[in-house]
Amino acid sequence: MSHPVREAIEKLGAAISADPAKARGKNASATARLVEGLECEVTGPHGQRLATDMPPAMGGKASAPNPGWLLRSALASCTATVIAMHAAKLGVTLEVLEVTVESDSDLRGILGLDEKISAGHAVRTTVKIRGNADAHTLREIVAWAEAHSPVGCTVRDGLACTLEIQVA
Repeated sequence: MSHPVREAIEKLGAAISADPAKARGKNASATARLVEGLECEVTGPHGQRLATDMPPAMGGKASAPNPGWLLRSALASCTATVIAMHAAKLGVTLEVLEVTVESDSDLRGILGLDEKISAGHAVRTTVKIRGNADAHTLREIVAWAEAHSPVGCTVRDGLACTLEIQVA
């Protein structure tokens, strides 16, 4: 039986092991442009498009998801993807995989009402999983994936971020 995810991961892993320089690359950019009010259109280099907006209480129209929801969806889908990849690599077939990301925030941070309060989100991730492996193995797969999820590592580890301001 063919396992395309497992085969792709093994092929890529072998290529990178043979030439580690192949592991490094620049990721696709995302550019947000303000459309109207608080609505933004985000585009990528290959024609990808999505929109964001804020709820009416913040001055938006709620015409699209807010950026915080997109962050949670990116974390949830990245974590699910890495879990599925690692399970495939180990030969584990998943019957159920559901990753839910919730967060709490304090609006005083985004509104600048108290400089001691962060605008950031406190994030909680819940994974529901079932497959053809015992509970211990499934937990290990999830823990490994959580430690190797690119979006999760970026959010959790606070990697370096830079800001360049170009006044147009």
